[in-house]
Amino acid sequence: MSNTSSRNVRPPVRRTRFAPSHPLEVFTDPGKAVDRLIEIFEANTAFLRSYFLDLLDGKPIDGRIRAYYPQVQIVTDSHSRLDSRLSYGFVSRPGTHSSTITRPDLFQNYLKTQLSLLMKNHDVPILVGDSDMPIPLHFAFYDGTHVEGGAAAANLDRPLADIFDLPDLTVMDDSIANGTYEPADGVMPLASFTAPRVDYSLHRLQHYTATAAEHFQNYILFTNYQFYIDEFCRMAMDLMADKEGGYEAFVAPGNLITEPGHSEPSSGTVLPKLPQMPAYHLKRRDGSGITMVNIGVGPSNAKTITDHIAVLRPHVWLMLGHCAGLRNSQTLGDYVLAHGYVREDNVLNQDLPIWVPIPPLAEVQVALEQAVAEITGFDGYDLKQVMRTGTVVSLDNRNWELWNQPELVKRFSQSRAIALDMESATIAANGFRFRVPYGTLLCISDKPLHGELKLPGMATDFYKRQVAQHLQIGIRAMEKMRDMTAERLHSRKLRSFTETAFQ
Repeated sequence: MSNTSSRNVRPPVRRTRFAPSHPLEVFTDPGKAVDRLIEIFEANTAFLRSYFLDLLDGKPIDGRIRAYYPQVQIVTDSHSRLDSRLSYGFVSRPGTHSSTITRPDLFQNYLKTQLSLLMKNHDVPILVGDSDMPIPLHFAFYDGTHVEGGAAAANLDRPLADIFDLPDLTVMDDSIANGTYEPADGVMPLASFTAPRVDYSLHRLQHYTATAAEHFQNYILFTNYQFYIDEFCRMAMDLMADKEGGYEAFVAPGNLITEPGHSEPSSGTVLPKLPQMPAYHLKRRDGSGITMVNIGVGPSNAKTITDHIAVLRPHVWLMLGHCAGLRNSQTLGDYVLAHGYVREDNVLNQDLPIWVPIPPLAEVQVALEQAVAEITGFDGYDLKQVMRTGTVVSLDNRNWELWNQPELVKRFSQSRAIALDMESATIAANGFRFRVPYGTLLCISDKPLHGELKLPGMATDFYKRQVAQHLQIGIRAMEKMRDMTAERLHSRKLRSFTETAFQ
């Protein structure tokens, strides 16, 4: 028997295998900088995928496997910038600014634009290389591969966490977007989201909408009824047939892609059932098409989907849904253009205090009002026959009608509210929080305070009569904002005192 105490026996040291290193390089061409980001990201994720597939094939791995996200960095010693008109494209103060990057292939055009503005405004080069943030194994796969499922099937003798880096929630919070981030090392962020936070949302989007992130367009419509989706699918075929519109494909859940001139999808998978929040995409080559998502009912869904779509940096999102009219002078089918919100949805209070005002955005408001006028044929003072502008209440209780009515009426009257729903304030507030221009155009489907409840027969007639026109207005408004250019939409109204450089 050995005289060595078991307490003195040290476990074997497991070494770590790293992906080949990519030191920071200097770039004066934004296109080449993005190409390098793509090259590094592809090499590092391929490194992780290769070892994981070896593991599933039964090949032993001694030690840990690690690869890092690429980063983009800028260093400036001056407060000056060339162009002060834009609300983005410049750093807030001198120093080192850096952000980790994921899926640069997906964000290629976006990154080129942001880096071009930085280089132009500050007359400094861009640095690209490895960061010190590990890539979680799950995020090395883009297609929703079930990593744990593969590991379980292979009967691994060690937990995955002993071999690979797994997702870490401590680097996925929204402190940068919320304005609460304090850099420990003095390096300030260039973007509102870290690479793992973006990866998390890309995977969540595929889960909730059953469409890949690459299909999402820069102009987003949200609705709370499937009737709107059915009409959007029909309109999409007509819009694709009009070659002047530039729409080149329509994508449905399962990544079912239908091209102009065809009535059936050419690729994709027919799903046995729809996902929780199905998304449909009327695509244009430059991403300036329209995506529509059925978020269902409630502020929780509204927050969930906007939390994730925000990482795609869309140019605008709009809520098109139904609401309760609160004024006796309103009639069913009237439109409500929100210019303020009473936030009683209670899902964003921790991220965005309720004392923060959610202002109307002039560019969005004008586009929506003009679209209503063009589609309905009413204009000027006559527009008041079909549309009112005012405050919308958003509640988290669908059965609010059963609350104390005198108290409710008093509160609604004091707020000057003209309509009530469950999602609009959440979508607007998250747009404000994530610097995504937002707007709301609702359609009155019932007036509970005045005895006109939403009943089956009434609702069916209303839907048939009003949905197509409402959706036409939403699409027309989006096309108007597309013509404005992104520079006008992304205004200073959504930027805080110390902002990230990326839009």
